[in-house]
Formats: sequence, structure tokens, C-alpha cells
Amino acid sequence: MRVLWGLGKALTLIVWALVLSNLYQPLVYPFDVLINLVGSLLVLTHVLEVLLFKGRLQGRRHPWRDRLLILVFGVFHAHTLPASRERDASHA
Repeated sequence: MRVLWGLGKALTLIVWALVLSNLYQPLVYPFDVLINLVGSLLVLTHVLEVLLFKGRLQGRRHPWRDRLLILVFGVFHAHTLPASRERDASHA
């Protein structure tokens, strides 16, 4: 399973590189708009993931680093975060 999560992180980095390179030097007409749309949706979903995983980030040693990694990798980093203890205690 670690291989799949690592592959997901690698593919996410490739998408980010494509989006950033498209901002520097746009591709031909239909593709530049699509890549910008994909980049915008990726930013939106990763910001939402940071907000959704806010509880898991509390009490972490470096919460801002985790927020940055979630903004870059999304759920591929968020799955490595431990579940919040408050939620575990409430189920007991």
C-alpha cells in the first residue's frame, strides 16, 4: 500500500509541475485552459482537505509543515496523520 501512496505523491508532484510550467509558458489553446482549470480545482480541494483535517493537525509537533504538505500532496499526506484522540475517546 505504501507503494501506491508514494506513486500518488509522485503523480501529484508531476501535476503541480505541469500546472506551474503552464503558468510560465502556456500550451496551445484548449490545453492551457484545461490545465489551469485542473490546477484551480487541485488548489480548491487541497484547501478543503486542510480545513477537514484541522482536528488531526492539533497537537502535532509541526502543524504548519503538515498543512503545507497537505496543500501539496492532499490526501496522500493526510492519510499518514493519526486520528484525533478526542474522537477515539468519544467512541469508547
